[in-house]
Amino acid sequence: MTLHATHIIKRPLVTEKSTWESTARNRYSFLVPMTARKPDIKTAVEELYKVRVVSVATQVRKGKDKRTKHGVINTGSWKKATVEVHPDDKIELF
Repeated sequence: MTLHATHIIKRPLVTEKSTWESTARNRYSFLVPMTARKPDIKTAVEELYKVRVVSVATQVRKGKDKRTKHGVINTGSWKKATVEVHPDDKIELF
């Protein structure tokens, strides 16, 4: 099952670490669905941002338990994709 590129790349992750990696190592992080595979992520980034992707690394981040006054709830797990782009290419997120 192939998804459209805008369904695979939900949003870029802009954190202190990802900002440093984008400037120092030319690596960008994105929130992706749990069903997304590495080849799908690679083609989606190349299609949306018009860059050449060198490698893709993925992580499944476990959800955390949060305490509320009504009890304990669990935030859902999510998948993070870190994409390394060719040294000649750049992605302008903002």
